[in-house]
Amino acid sequence: MIRVAVTGAKGRMGSTVVAAVTGAPDMEVVAQLDAGDPITKKTVNGAQVAVDFSVPGVTEANVHALLDAGVDVVVGTTGWTEESYARVRTHAQEAGRAVLIAPNFAMGAVLAMKFAAMAAPYFESAEVIEMHHPGKVAPARGIARARAEAGLGDMPDATEIDELGSRGGRVDGVPVHAVRLRGLTASEEILLGNEGEQLVIRTDSFDRVSFMPGVLLGVRRVIGRTGLTIGLDQVMGL
Repeated sequence: MIRVAVTGAKGRMGSTVVAAVTGAPDMEVVAQLDAGDPITKKTVNGAQVAVDFSVPGVTEANVHALLDAGVDVVVGTTGWTEESYARVRTHAQEAGRAVLIAPNFAMGAVLAMKFAAMAAPYFESAEVIEMHHPGKVAPARGIARARAEAGLGDMPDATEIDELGSRGGRVDGVPVHAVRLRGLTASEEILLGNEGEQLVIRTDSFDRVSFMPGVLLGVRRVIGRTGLTIGLDQVMGL
């Protein structure tokens, strides 16, 4: 049995994680910590892995405390910077532990972005339409990286003036049209176009439980690793 601690355990995602881990045949919840609870070797209660779904303002501090407590960490909270990644990478390596930070745990979303990155070098144009609840940020960097590695230049766009920003924000050159609507969980649509053809890759999550297979996979796969891993796709054998 994998012994799991959950931080942010009383939040919406945290409580869903507690239920998922409790229902997994190879795991058990040994600690539930929330805002204000100290994170120490004692309070993690012998956990091998901790799952953190807290809030961006405390996530990095939680990860450092969990590493000091001697556990591997799976993180679903967003809002990380390159500097915070670097600090956690160094700490994890020095501690001989592993941290997996995944911006998205939905299998459909992870695979959709992987497929989009595979397809991006073969299409002249690419845009992303993503619809989420108001607290979500979703990048399109995988598409941009794949295009850059293929030596592709700027995408065609005859728009010269866009005072209202209707062409969307650009993430590394890829237009992203973002909808933030109460009631939504997550939806991503990647549009790829050539003259005379279009490829559409779309994924939808209707409930937070859709993220739980990815969380459980992350818990299983983080054990035995060392250092920092970014992205669930990195432990999926893709």
